[in-house]
Amino acid sequence: MNIKDVAERSGLPAKTIRYYEEIGLIRPLRGANGYRAFRESDLHKLAFLGRARGLGFTIEECRRLLALYEDRERASADVKALAEKHLADMEVKIAELRAMQATLCELVASCAGDHRPDCPILTGLAGAGCC
Repeated sequence: MNIKDVAERSGLPAKTIRYYEEIGLIRPLRGANGYRAFRESDLHKLAFLGRARGLGFTIEECRRLLALYEDRERASADVKALAEKHLADMEVKIAELRAMQATLCELVASCAGDHRPDCPILTGLAGAGCC
């Protein structure tokens, strides 16, 4: 398969596929003409990476997941530990986003949104009183 075919079948942009090759996540064959020749195994890895990235795993986490996937001697506990750590990181990010949301809701609610120039949102963002 060429890069266009594997991009269509994996659902990933060609630019992402090239990047994954550049950082060593996949290693397609090269023909005599220098063009990439993707195998079914490359397609499978790309689909795997697409799903993992879709769940928010970092590139390095994806690298570890892929290594665990390819290691037939792995312990599922290793995979679970990595996923649990990612889940805990997500929970922290969600809490941070909720705190940001609450702050912004307060700022928006305090703004009259009328023709006057004073704006509690801008005052809040400027950190009035802190410096």
